[in-house]
Amino acid sequence: MQHDPNGASSVTSTTRLSRRQLLGAAGALSLIGGAANAQHAMHDRAGASHTADMSPKMGMVPENPVPAMDQPLVEPEVRRSVNGVLSTTLRVGYAYRQIGGVRLYVRSYEGGSPGPTLRMKPGETLRIKMINDLPPNRDGLPADISHPHQFNNTNFHFHGAHTSPSGISDNVMRSMAPGSSYNIEITLPADHTSGTYWYHPHHHGSADIQMSSGMVGAVIVEGDFASVPEITAARERLLVLTQVVYDANGMVENFETLFPETATRFLAINGQRRPTIEMRPGEVQRWRILNAAYQDDMLLDLERHDLQAIAYDGIQLGAVQPLKQVLIAPGQRADILVKAGGAGTYAFNAAPYDQGHPSPVGPLARVVVSGAPMDMKLPRALPPAPLATIKDSEITNRRKVVLSATAPEADAAGHWQEFEFFVDGKKFDPGRIDQRVKLGAVEEWTIVNTHEHDDHVFHIHTNPFQVVSANGKALAVPEWRDSVIVERKGGQVVFRSRFVDFTGVYMLHCHMMNHEEMGMMQTVEVYKA
Repeated sequence: MQHDPNGASSVTSTTRLSRRQLLGAAGALSLIGGAANAQHAMHDRAGASHTADMSPKMGMVPENPVPAMDQPLVEPEVRRSVNGVLSTTLRVGYAYRQIGGVRLYVRSYEGGSPGPTLRMKPGETLRIKMINDLPPNRDGLPADISHPHQFNNTNFHFHGAHTSPSGISDNVMRSMAPGSSYNIEITLPADHTSGTYWYHPHHHGSADIQMSSGMVGAVIVEGDFASVPEITAARERLLVLTQVVYDANGMVENFETLFPETATRFLAINGQRRPTIEMRPGEVQRWRILNAAYQDDMLLDLERHDLQAIAYDGIQLGAVQPLKQVLIAPGQRADILVKAGGAGTYAFNAAPYDQGHPSPVGPLARVVVSGAPMDMKLPRALPPAPLATIKDSEITNRRKVVLSATAPEADAAGHWQEFEFFVDGKKFDPGRIDQRVKLGAVEEWTIVNTHEHDDHVFHIHTNPFQVVSANGKALAVPEWRDSVIVERKGGQVVFRSRFVDFTGVYMLHCHMMNHEEMGMMQTVEVYKA
């Protein structure tokens, strides 16, 4: 017996066979060969050929075609907290996915897209065992870390949550490598705002590739509008909006698949192309809309219907906002009440919008109104907004942040490596602290976008902010947000924020994830004096 260096054992001694055993073995081989020849002859007589067996389809199991569009809306699996804790596992791995008549093979949470919806309450704890079952990375760390890289490293971000950014909580500085599992534990304060939030990877270098593959999911912090019967009676629908991209192999493996502004193949809701949303005449539904797109704004329009906004970015409004259209940027959420009109079929579309380049347009869903009428009402009033307005007298400091970019002369023909994206003239460096804020500070920030070509989407972690003006015009009613569009060519947004409860290092960045991946991100350190 000799030890195999790979850990197995191998037999090295030989066994002497008798003449009878050799003849018996030869006869058996003869019978096997004869059977094989007979089968070969039958195959030939049946008209089969070896070349036909070597077709590109060899070994593939034929599938029944999946209808590309107009199927009933399917919402993601729901996982709920029990006794104050939501304990679950999230596996990250490749999975086959049928969408819009195309079969994709992409990275996913739990084999689906979107991932499971997580429902919990303020004051509760989210515990996740994150299993990274992606294959090993094939590349090393580049000299410029704002060149996309190592697409199979991941981590976890609870977008919009007011929680600790440190340790194993909402810490986007963690690196979760392939082939291992990691514990995540995020506790929400008891007074956390209730509403629509979400989760996604935030590992610099790989987040864009993973999110564009469908690695996104909703988090519902329950309890908002509990005292408004017109809202509690409404059926909830979760609508996760995504841009679908893929290469010739139905995969997302190179940054070139994502970066062109025309990369989007089509738009989807909950991983479906133009699903059907059923309503009855006069019915009111609550749509929790999450824009989980990796790059572009969407201007939402429901044919012959108004859209009644009741919350943005997980924070309740103090009054209903009747709208003809809703503009929603990547990362943002909008909670909308829809009151169905008469029987018929209505188009829910992404309408044309110019964000420096044309946003993708097209059908998102069909709303089919039929059946017996329902006499449901829209609320006349909402409770006071949960966060107090920040007054001038509270401000302890002011600062300015500038978003900018460089591009080749022939912008549309440029390769992604010819573009660079900056905050305050610098690309992201995880070893550098860019903004230091004292715990308890109340600050007013002015965000300026000097980029000539694109609007940007400013997002900051941990603390929401109250937008008070845009492009020099004060908002009649300041809006609480965690993400906001800053228009190109000198656009400005002024907001105020309370830096409370949590110290640590977290991020501000553009939530057009192509831009974040290529450098448009900074670190923020909140410290206790």
